[in-house]
Amino acid sequence: MSHALYLLDPDPSPVWAPFAGARPISELRAGAQLIRERWETFAGTEATAIFALPHLAGFVEPGVPVVKARHPVPGPALIGSSTFVPRGLAPPLPAAAFRLSCQGVTVGWGVGSGSTWDGPRADAASVEVAGVVLHGTYDLVRGLERQLAGDLRARLGDGDPLPAGCLVLGDPAGVAVHDAGLEPGVVFDVRQGPIVLESGVEVRAGTRLEGPLWVGANTQLLGGPIRTSAIGPHCRVRGELAACVFLGYANKAHDGFVGHSVIGRWVNLGAGTITSNLKNTYGPIRLEVAGAAIDTGLTNLGSLIGDHAKTAIGTLLGTGTVIGVGANVFGAVRPPKYIPPLAWGVGEARGEAGARLTQDGFLKIAERVLPRRDVAVDEATRTMLERIYEWAAR
Repeated sequence: MSHALYLLDPDPSPVWAPFAGARPISELRAGAQLIRERWETFAGTEATAIFALPHLAGFVEPGVPVVKARHPVPGPALIGSSTFVPRGLAPPLPAAAFRLSCQGVTVGWGVGSGSTWDGPRADAASVEVAGVVLHGTYDLVRGLERQLAGDLRARLGDGDPLPAGCLVLGDPAGVAVHDAGLEPGVVFDVRQGPIVLESGVEVRAGTRLEGPLWVGANTQLLGGPIRTSAIGPHCRVRGELAACVFLGYANKAHDGFVGHSVIGRWVNLGAGTITSNLKNTYGPIRLEVAGAAIDTGLTNLGSLIGDHAKTAIGTLLGTGTVIGVGANVFGAVRPPKYIPPLAWGVGEARGEAGARLTQDGFLKIAERVLPRRDVAVDEATRTMLERIYEWAAR
């Protein structure tokens, strides 16, 4: 029996900052694939719809299926949790109602033909599946290296030959280049894992790539050491990068270390922006989000930076910094560990009342930035940006 696939986002929670409310959680990147893409591989079919927060209905982004508020679903259907990263293919699924479990955690639900799913049920028959349960945005960093290693092994082979002047440390079979442009002097180190460059990637001389590493279509790598990262499409990256997830369409075009971080879409990191990813005590890192304390259990964690956020030149981000959607970080070399959505400046620049980017300002910035990556700001995109702004400004 073939099941239609739906994805269910979690209820709003500080653990999903800074992306909750700005995009469906299913559209975050877990390794070389989005969470949604991993569910689609698991189920063997494209997602029919994503159930997310009501204001995200009609979410506009290339490749994203219809986004709706949650509603009853006729069977046969599989409803997967966006907080779970499945591994492999789905086992045979029962004809009657069922739930998917991973190590005691329910991660999905299903109904058969003639039935309707109207919400999670704990009493349905359990089917054990393999994968990773995510407890918050920070877990995208925790499992990155392992997920990348598995993703990239399947993408090796049939790559283009490397041009003269490029150097490979380790087995050359660990490099797959698909219609990418490479200058002489690029170093590929595959001794710890494979490296895959997708179509249209450009790599400048003086760049050292260390696997496991995946770089999405049309991204430019402009120099420096880059290791153990998943860099989405249409990014610009220069300087030292380690264990980072870039959703795509982001700029880090200047020097400055960024490590163990998750970078949203349309982020711009000013020249010399640096993240700390390790406490002086070498102890576990705690996030602070709008007054909530979140224990991550990680000893390496840099910054979680929401969509459309910007940092000024020379910004130094402390361990476990969270920057909300649309925030503009300027006015302090060392900003606080939590910067709320739409913040306009920090420290004295923000003022006692807490300056906020206006809706008109938010839209104008987006209308200047998106066309730089050949993305038009049409009426649907503008409407969605307005809804995201209104939600973030609550």
